[in-house]
This record gives sequence, structure tokens and C-alpha cells, in this order.
Amino acid sequence: MKMPDLRGLLASVPFTGVSDQPLFDLQDRVAVVTGAGTGIGRELARLLAARGARVAVIDIDSAAAESVARDLRVRGFGLTADVTDRAGMKAAIARVREEFGRIDVVVANAGIVPPPATIRLMDPADFDRVIAVNLTGVFNTVQPALDSVIETGGHVVVVSSAAAFAPGMAGSPYMTSKAAVEQFGRALRVELSAHGATAGVAYLGVVETAMTRHTLDDDELGREVGEMLPWPLNQRITAREAAVSIADGIIRRSPRTMAPKQWEAYALLRGTINVVLDDRLTRDAKLHSLLDRLEQRLAPVRDTVVRPLVRETNRR
Repeated sequence: MKMPDLRGLLASVPFTGVSDQPLFDLQDRVAVVTGAGTGIGRELARLLAARGARVAVIDIDSAAAESVARDLRVRGFGLTADVTDRAGMKAAIARVREEFGRIDVVVANAGIVPPPATIRLMDPADFDRVIAVNLTGVFNTVQPALDSVIETGGHVVVVSSAAAFAPGMAGSPYMTSKAAVEQFGRALRVELSAHGATAGVAYLGVVETAMTRHTLDDDELGREVGEMLPWPLNQRITAREAAVSIADGIIRRSPRTMAPKQWEAYALLRGTINVVLDDRLTRDAKLHSLLDRLEQRLAPVRDTVVRPLVRETNRR
């Protein structure tokens, strides 16, 4: 019996990321975007400003934040802050409120990826850093702004990733953080609904940024991982396309947005697909070989002896 084509099966599944809220007019609204000095955040800041919003550009890189703010002219306001610094983010949000008198939109976009590593050999500091930026940084960004968002009946976006429901080998801190951000955003939407405000989760696939090129394209093992990714995991989008997805979601007050669109059906069917996918990956000799070579690369750095993998061929 021939198995049904996965692409055709997924294409027939609807995705219901639609809000019943009226459209959110961005004209003269005030938006806060973290990680806005480069990549997706920079493109999003430009889009929101073009659609009429005034944008607080927050980035750990002061020069990048100021550069983007200058590009936005009177609609931009640059601030330097580290999302892992709770007091610093509280002060930054207060400064935005002081400058503009209100906050309508918050986009917790700042994020990092760790160096590729298995859980056994990763540097614990890398794990802690990813969680601090990608998860705790979202909390530090969102919480101090919530009273203002509720006051204006505004909207919050937390940037998760399709990695939240994709296999996480060799990059588990990132996948773990993004899965947690998804749950944070879901809880936030329900909680804000009682106050007349809204929130959404943005799921992004592989985005063409400097971070992606460094992780997947400029590294020999990373390129092999990229070549192994099946559809739709291998679909890439530009930072501009990612930003358009988020900006459109803000206007629609969407509970969730997905880019590229090919991920939508996978997201709905992940409970079934991931059981099968995880089982296949545990049996994939090519993937095992790649993980073995990664551990051999990491072993000298971690001062660990790693024996080459030996497979039992006579197990029944």
C-alpha cells in the first residue's frame, strides 16, 4: 500500500489563526520592538513606521538602535537595553512611555541561537544565555509594558518559531526556549482578553539572517543539517517577509501568525507528525553520523573523550 503524500495531505488542512477583533489601525500608535537594530526587528520597525506608528527601537547595540531610529526620522526613537537586564528593560519601557505618553504595541523579538552542540557536550553557559535572552527576555520586555497596553487596548506579539515544534537535536536550548515562548504567548492572550487587549504568537521558519548564515551556511556540519531538512522545514524566507507576517498579524490582532505558510498545517498536525518524525530520526544512520562528528568536534573543547559510535548489528 502506498503511503499518502505528506505535502498533499498537509495542504488540505485549514489554519485558523484569525481573530474576530476589528482591525487595529497603526496610525499614531506607539510600538516597542526589541532586537530592532538588525534583521527581522529592523525590517519590522521600518514597516510599522511606514504604516503610521511611532516606533521605539530597542537593541543591545546602541549604534544599531540609533541608526534604525534615524532612518525612521520623527517616527523613530532609539534606546539601548539588554533584554536579560530586568531593571534595565523596566527603565527602557518607562522611558518610552515618558517620550510618547503611551504604548500600544509591544513586539518581543530579540533572540539568539547557541553554538551547535548535543546536550551531553554543550557548555551550560550557552544553555543559560539562550534561555535568558529568548525566554526570560520576553518576560522582561512584556511585563513592564502591560499596564500601558491594557490602557490603550493594544496588542502584544511574542516571537516564537516553528522550531517550537520541530526536532531539536544539536540545538535544544533554542527549541526549548521557543516552545516556552509559545506557551507564554497563549497564556498572555487569554489573560489580556479580560482587559480588552490582545496578544499573539509569531511563528517563523528559517529566516535569511546573519544568524542563519552563520549557523547553517558557513559551517560544514550546519550545511549538512540544512541539506537533510525535509519540506517544509527547508523553506526559507527573508527578514522582510517575516516582518510583513508580524505586522499584518498586529493589524488583524491575530492570535498567531506563521511564515512561511507551509508550516501552518504542520503546526496543526504536529501531535501526530512529531511522533512519527521522532521515531524516524532515532533510526536515521546519517543523522547519527552527523551527531557523532559534532561530538568529536566538541570533545577537545569540553575536555571529554568521545568514542566513535558503534552500532549493534545483531540486535533482534
